[in-house]
Amino acid sequence: MKATPTLTWNEHIICTPIGELVIWLDQKSILQFIGWQEFRQETMKQLCRFYQVPTITLQKTAQSHTVIDTIKEYFAGNIQAIDTLVVAACGTEFQKKVWQALRAIPAGSTTSYGELAKQIGSPQACRAVGMANNRNPIAIVVPCHRVIGKNNQLTGYAGGLNRKQWLLDHECQYSTLSL
Repeated sequence: MKATPTLTWNEHIICTPIGELVIWLDQKSILQFIGWQEFRQETMKQLCRFYQVPTITLQKTAQSHTVIDTIKEYFAGNIQAIDTLVVAACGTEFQKKVWQALRAIPAGSTTSYGELAKQIGSPQACRAVGMANNRNPIAIVVPCHRVIGKNNQLTGYAGGLNRKQWLLDHECQYSTLSL
């Protein structure tokens, strides 16, 4: 009888000025999920499908960890601290391409969905870029909040536009760049 594959990850929850942030790290300390508490269940389903497992066991831990400390540094004003964190690439090839491009957007700056589509070589794929942003399981570190509408309006952030605005303001406050 074939054993059912399982995954066990560590779960950390930190309080931020804009809500409880849930962080899942695999056994190699690679980020699998960073997101807001209310998105845990949907993301769990998405990651189970990707890894082809029926469930992922989460071990709650309050232990200090370099990754967690780095994310706390970001919220304390060291906005570049998260730039070197290792993240899982659990998506389609197109999604991975979008997410990689997101990580290249400097803190304190923004781009549009259209510009991001051009940057990855798919200028007609604005909607697909938006969908890839929506499926991003590693918020903040893969900074989908830095993508805005072509008219410079805040649009499309699953965590809510209030959080998107806060993150952009936070990064602008601590950045040498200006929005």
